[in-house]
Amino acid sequence: MPIEDYLEAQQRNGLLRFITCGSVDDGKSTLIGRLLYDANMLLEDQLAALEADSRKVGTQGGDLDFALLLDGLIAEREQGITIDVAYRFFSTDKRHFIVADTPGHEQYTRNMVTGASTADAAILLVDARKGILTQTRRHSYLVSLLGIREVVLAVNKMDLVDYSRTTFAAIEDAYRAFAAQIGLNRISCIPVSALKGDNILTLSDKTPWYLGPSLLGHLEMIEVDHTRLEQAPFRMPVQWVNRPHADFRGFAGIVTSGTIRPDDRIRVQPSGRESRVARLIAYEGDLTHAVAGQSVTLTLADEIDVSRGDVISSADAPAGVADQFEATIVWMSDQPMLPGRTYWLKLGAKTVTAAITHPKYRVNVNTLEHLAAKRLGLNEIGVCNLAVDRPIAFDPYRENRDTGGFILIDRLSNDTVGAGLLHFALRRSHNIHWQATDVHKQARSVQKGQKACVVWFTGLSGAGKSTIGNLVEKKLHARGLHTYLLDGDNVRHGLNRDLGFTDEDRVENIRRCAEVAKLMVDAGLIVLVSFISPFRSERRMARALVEADEFIEVFVDAPLAVAEERDPKGLYRKARRGELMNFTGVDSPYEPPEHPEIRIDTTATTPESAAEQIIAILQGRGALGSPL
Repeated sequence: MPIEDYLEAQQRNGLLRFITCGSVDDGKSTLIGRLLYDANMLLEDQLAALEADSRKVGTQGGDLDFALLLDGLIAEREQGITIDVAYRFFSTDKRHFIVADTPGHEQYTRNMVTGASTADAAILLVDARKGILTQTRRHSYLVSLLGIREVVLAVNKMDLVDYSRTTFAAIEDAYRAFAAQIGLNRISCIPVSALKGDNILTLSDKTPWYLGPSLLGHLEMIEVDHTRLEQAPFRMPVQWVNRPHADFRGFAGIVTSGTIRPDDRIRVQPSGRESRVARLIAYEGDLTHAVAGQSVTLTLADEIDVSRGDVISSADAPAGVADQFEATIVWMSDQPMLPGRTYWLKLGAKTVTAAITHPKYRVNVNTLEHLAAKRLGLNEIGVCNLAVDRPIAFDPYRENRDTGGFILIDRLSNDTVGAGLLHFALRRSHNIHWQATDVHKQARSVQKGQKACVVWFTGLSGAGKSTIGNLVEKKLHARGLHTYLLDGDNVRHGLNRDLGFTDEDRVENIRRCAEVAKLMVDAGLIVLVSFISPFRSERRMARALVEADEFIEVFVDAPLAVAEERDPKGLYRKARRGELMNFTGVDSPYEPPEHPEIRIDTTATTPESAAEQIIAILQGRGALGSPL
């Protein structure tokens, strides 16, 4: 075939994105490596490197170790497992492929979710000797959640069970029964030996009882509905506002669904402003239309406010807008998800502050039972309510992956701790609106002759927070200023009577008190808050609720041994005797502030001196007005 005809034929071939997943050591990397090798997809230098690596770190004696083609990290080669997602592109005469080889180890489930998020199909490997395992079920459940409908069950290592038809049939029956429960019904089961190459590229004479296609043959036949997204309502999250000069203002992004043409009516979400498309611009110039998957720049007929993270939608079928949702969350962190704790939520190019307000249940991936849950641990999957700090544009995940899928990021470490799929907006998000009032915070502060703020005392029990806070309030009161002291013990007698001392309850304790402090600041008061508040994340949340210059963190610092020696309430003694669980400093952690506005060493500073330091800071910030 002439080279021109070959290249033209290759351009017409479709693309299939698929992942390999399953339990650890089921042979995922070996399978893909063998597929690339048998299909002659390796360059000479890659083959030479494989031969050298197999001799040096291989696990197959003198034979080629095909897993080394994908397991490139030193830790992967040392442990013989996949840790990171490895992507490979290859092509046959019938189709182009991008495969994501994902890790099977439970610890790296988050990497499997990353690879699956853009896949059209999944190859789920099962060791013929072990059958269906917990991780097999977990990965299957995630595949179903993420909207992958084409699943290939590759029963691997058939050579180690003498290519038993009975073993294969038992595994197939067990898997189909489970898959039916989670909505997976397009299942193809293929017996393979990744190491020996049986049924990978061509059918093997070792399994004459198997009458289906080879693995590669099946992958070439999978139908991918590329037109579904093109027929869906138009969506384009704005990734960049392109302003090269004063006469041009465009909005760049990837069309995630639908089709757009010049003069089409659009709506910008969440603002709701409407306009018409003036031009569609791509690298090659102006376009007559753009479809899902294309990167384009739009210009609009009207000068309306559009920012990075906004979603440009078709005006007659716009994206939804809300600030409270039900969502499925896959938790990916060693640190548990705690209700009330705030995280960054990133959806497309939009990043907002979010809190899980109420876990409804978690899913047992073995039985699919819905179990009560107050938190989510590593690799657990649950359905939760969540709230964000401002309305965002979205679609349910089942309708659009790009505008319905999000990640959660720890605000302190910037680690990705969870992935989520939006179901729907909660009705309350549309029924509750902020009521504007004519008397505002500034007016109330001026009336009181002071500047409202929060002084947040944190430290171990017995460090001296309440003593110092009480002294500060007495001094401020003597100056005629308007204050209120929120003390941790006092608040637990009423507002937080229902809360205990687990990590979840501590987070909720601080969340409620921070919201009360915010209301008091709005009332124009100087609010003194005395709480152990052991977690940095919640103290940061409290700071974020008020203006930047309205929060003063005071770290009342005393070594644990000193605080325990003081023990004014006898709590340390109870904790040491096992009568008081989850006590900070004994069996629950305290995270000291990293950059407090004031640090008071109570082993070297008297309460009177500490109170004067705080008064001086408040005076310097203009919070105290003119002294009487």
